[in-house]
Amino acid sequence: MSFNQPTQFAPQFSRREMLTRSGMGIGMLALAELTARENAQASTREKPATRHHPASAKQVVHLFMNGGPSHVDTFDPKPLLKKYHGKPLPNPNLPTERKTAGALGSPFQFKKYGESGIEVSELFDKTAAHVDDMCIIRSMHSDIPNHEPSLLLMNCGDNALPRPSFGSWVNYGLGSLNENLPGFVVLCPNGFPVVGPKNWRSAFLPGAFQGTHLDTKETSVSRLIENINNPQTPKRQRRQLDLLQKINQRHLEQRGHDSLLEARIQSFELAYRMQFEASDVLDLSKEPKHIQEMYGDDLQGRQLLMTRRLLEKGVRFIQVWHSGGQEWDNHSGIEKSLRRLCGQWDQPIAAFLTDLKQRGMLDSTLLLWGGEFGRTPVAELPSMSGRDHNHYGFSMWMAGGGVKG
Repeated sequence: MSFNQPTQFAPQFSRREMLTRSGMGIGMLALAELTARENAQASTREKPATRHHPASAKQVVHLFMNGGPSHVDTFDPKPLLKKYHGKPLPNPNLPTERKTAGALGSPFQFKKYGESGIEVSELFDKTAAHVDDMCIIRSMHSDIPNHEPSLLLMNCGDNALPRPSFGSWVNYGLGSLNENLPGFVVLCPNGFPVVGPKNWRSAFLPGAFQGTHLDTKETSVSRLIENINNPQTPKRQRRQLDLLQKINQRHLEQRGHDSLLEARIQSFELAYRMQFEASDVLDLSKEPKHIQEMYGDDLQGRQLLMTRRLLEKGVRFIQVWHSGGQEWDNHSGIEKSLRRLCGQWDQPIAAFLTDLKQRGMLDSTLLLWGGEFGRTPVAELPSMSGRDHNHYGFSMWMAGGGVKG
């Protein structure tokens, strides 16, 4: 048996080989794909799904306090804890990971805010001014008290099987609003959190829908995204594009559609297009002075100001992490730690809500705040000054996106 072989070009290089030998780098493959879109056979972009019901939320911001914030010290007042402080609770303690003692009353004061009269801790005094726009959920629960599986449950809905993340599903289902920026952006300073990029993976969805991580400890655009600046001159880039377009056309004629390769090409396309738009949107110095002061010139303030700018440019889903560490994991010294941690977020969150409302963006933006679990109402041994993990009950809150308190 014999098969007819297509005519071979001599010498025959794959696109990867051609780029490697010419020293251009694999990223230039994306540029050729941009020009190849003029040909109908090169068009492979998937269409976003149609929504089956009207909704006001068009974009999502997820503020993730990784480590497990204490709900009983922030958004869920438990006055009986002060009554039983240092004593056993009337009901037996639920099993915990570590040894625990008697009740640990919150050292912080709660008071009623807004027309709704919802009680919020003094730690979030500025945020609580927006309580009438918030829906505080005090009935959250999870299956496992460990950080790793709980993070996967919260972000991907499964701690065993590789499932797509929350942001990936939203990006896949609704599509991107701006083809020059990723549909799903992850802001996380100081590296990756526990379990790393699995928290924003696309799993069995195309790779183009996974989160794009930015290490926001960096303040310059060139360091936020490596190689964002193009070193090539326009003329040289044009010649490279023309050559790669010919190679791309030859590849399609010989091999046809390759879904895996095309998914990678889409990522490279995006990286190329980001050169022109990301540099602008990530430059916070373009914001008026009074807006910068409203958010605050610290890490979390910069993260939320960047988030608002990304929303304005059409990024569909933005996940904002506290940091790559687990700073909300307060097994000891919780009073001092929470004052510091909440102090880093209170002003920026209040500014973010104010800013979105003034710009008419709050109704179309769903804001989520929370962590992977909460903290116990009892003190952890031996410190007696912290709380253990609590997956039995904890709190999150939402605002915007048509949510009612």
